[in-house]
Amino acid sequence: MKHTVRLKGIIVGHSELEHADHGVRRAWGAFRPGMGYELVQPVFQLFSQAVPRNGGARDEAQLARYHGARDALGLELVDGAGRPIRTTTIHIADYSAGADDEAIELDVLISDDEYWERRRV
Repeated sequence: MKHTVRLKGIIVGHSELEHADHGVRRAWGAFRPGMGYELVQPVFQLFSQAVPRNGGARDEAQLARYHGARDALGLELVDGAGRPIRTTTIHIADYSAGADDEAIELDVLISDDEYWERRRV
């Protein structure tokens, strides 16, 4: 099912959220940026700089800046029918600098009981 991330009505990107862990209410999958992704990309690149994929040292100060900036964005997730999905966290792991688009993944903590009921069917 196609999911869309929006910022104040602007499409940031899409994901099928092809993986899910019902127990922790987490869904994730490949992320395809939309036209509005450039508006939020610097925030998510803060995370990739703070938490290097190669296992390098974490930058806790930069990670704290990322969390504050991400939470201030007010991103929303909607399903393929345009229904809003309640979330507690929307994270885009963007390690695309110098790599292909497959390095971008959407990771969402979903608190919406109806979403999980629909997903089980």
